[in-house]
Amino acid sequence: MRAIGYIRVSTNEQATSGLGLDAQRTAVAGGASRLGVDLAHVFEDAGFSGALSLEDRPGLLGAVEALRRGDVLLVAKRDRLGRDPIAVAMVDRLVARKGARVVSALEEGTNGDDPTNVLMRRMLDAFSEFERLLIGARTKAALRAKRARGFRAGNVPFGFRATVEGKLEADPGEQAVMALVRQLRAEGKKLREVVSELHSRGVVGRTGKPLGLAQVHAIVKASA
Repeated sequence: MRAIGYIRVSTNEQATSGLGLDAQRTAVAGGASRLGVDLAHVFEDAGFSGALSLEDRPGLLGAVEALRRGDVLLVAKRDRLGRDPIAVAMVDRLVARKGARVVSALEEGTNGDDPTNVLMRRMLDAFSEFERLLIGARTKAALRAKRARGFRAGNVPFGFRATVEGKLEADPGEQAVMALVRQLRAEGKKLREVVSELHSRGVVGRTGKPLGLAQVHAIVKASA
C-alpha cells in the first residue's frame, strides 16, 4: 500500500499560520509514517481556492489519477480537498472507484465508513464551506471599507494612480482620456468608432499600447 499526498493553499491562506505548504507537507509525511506506508509522491495546488472544481485543480487531479487499488490519498486536513461539500463528495467517490480511500493526517472521521465517521466527514465538509463563505464576506466588507476611505483595493482603476501611502488620486493624463471618450460618445460615436478615433490621435494606455475595445468599454462604464 502506498500513500499519495495532496497539499493545497489558496491565495488568501498563503500567509495563514499552520496552513502553509511546508507545514502540510510535514503533516502528510508524518501521517504516512504513522500508517506505516510509503509516501510515493506529493501533489500540490499552490494558490488554488477550495471552491474550485476538480478539473480546475491540476494537483488534485494528478493525485487522484496516480492512485492505485489499496492506496490512500493522504491530506493534512480534510478541507484541503476543497470547501464545497458537493465537490468533496465527488472526490471521495472518484477515489473510491480507484479502490483507494481518503485519509486525513488529523483522522477527522477518515478511519472508516461506519455511520459515526461518515457523519463526522459530512459535518467537517459543511463547516469548511461555511468558513469559506465567511472569509469571502469578510474580504468583501474589508475592501468596501478600504475603498470608502479612498485607499487602493485591488487594481488601480483607470483614471487614477496610487500614492506611496496607498491612497488613490486622479491621474491627469488618464482623466483627459476619459473626458475625450465621454466627448466622443456624446457626439454619438459607437464604441468601435471611439477606438478608431483614439488610435488616430495616438492615445495609448498604461502599457504604452493603443486602447482596445474592452478597455474603452470599461472606461465608458466607469464614466457612467
